[in-house]
Amino acid sequence: MQNSDFRMVGIISTLMLILTGSVHPSYCQDLPVIPFNDAWKQKIHGLAPEKTDFPASEKKRILVFSLHTGFEHWVIPHTSEMIRIISEKSGAFEVMDSKDIRMFESENLKKFSAVVLNNTCSKPKHRNLFWDKLRAESDTDSLILMQKALELENNLLAYVQNGGGLMVVHGGITTQNKSRAFSRLVGASFDYHPPQQPIQVRLVDPEHPLIKVFPKEGFNHIDEPYFYSNAYEDIDFRPLLYFNNEEIRGQRQPAKTGKTFLAWIRSEGKGKVMYCSPSHNAQSFENPDLLRFFLNGLQYVVGDVDCDDRPLGSS
Repeated sequence: MQNSDFRMVGIISTLMLILTGSVHPSYCQDLPVIPFNDAWKQKIHGLAPEKTDFPASEKKRILVFSLHTGFEHWVIPHTSEMIRIISEKSGAFEVMDSKDIRMFESENLKKFSAVVLNNTCSKPKHRNLFWDKLRAESDTDSLILMQKALELENNLLAYVQNGGGLMVVHGGITTQNKSRAFSRLVGASFDYHPPQQPIQVRLVDPEHPLIKVFPKEGFNHIDEPYFYSNAYEDIDFRPLLYFNNEEIRGQRQPAKTGKTFLAWIRSEGKGKVMYCSPSHNAQSFENPDLLRFFLNGLQYVVGDVDCDDRPLGSS
């Protein structure tokens, strides 16, 4: 056996101990980076659903936007490819990838039925992805650049209001993290996350059509447990998945109790929005239930799914 084989056995053994509770979650290290190669793509293709759970009237175009100016999640290319695989294998969607902020000009957004923000993390100072990119490309007066950044953000808001779909994946929630309007659109702003650890993901309503794919007891995976602020306090969305705060190690003090939601949906005007925190790691996409959940979510944001998306308190 080669040294690399021994290392892999050690990683697998450690993960099994963590997941079975034999090792405290605080000992959990970041999962190893999985090479983005043909072997991985073929593996995900084999796990992806053959067809959609809900009727699709026509093949719709989806923009997967993967620009980051702040923290770079190594899972970005894996997430983009995962969305392409589930879209093409099911025959439901045509996918275009881009990192060009000009895609948020109104005439370009109109070409798509939905936009996916794939870990589009912005820099901490302004927490404004559009500003970050415009400033990096130009020495124009700051006021002019900020006005343009606001225009692009407003284009996205109007796009959803007028019937466009929006899916926000993991770190994509920080795209415009200091914007109250964006926070309200998505349902929350990012606050912080403790270190990666095993998370028992639970179902808010096991009978909800978007999450019936999961076992009723939920599922376990290793991830960053996100906590939220701003619009999150209003819970102006239909929550789908959650974790129990008492089970999360490494919280800021005082530690939170109760539940934190990590996936939800909401209507905005004529459009639909979904936020999904999983996942920081490509290993999570090896769960076929999660792949189908993403496919269901894409169908929801393009309007193929008629389901309860009323805010929790209005039911």
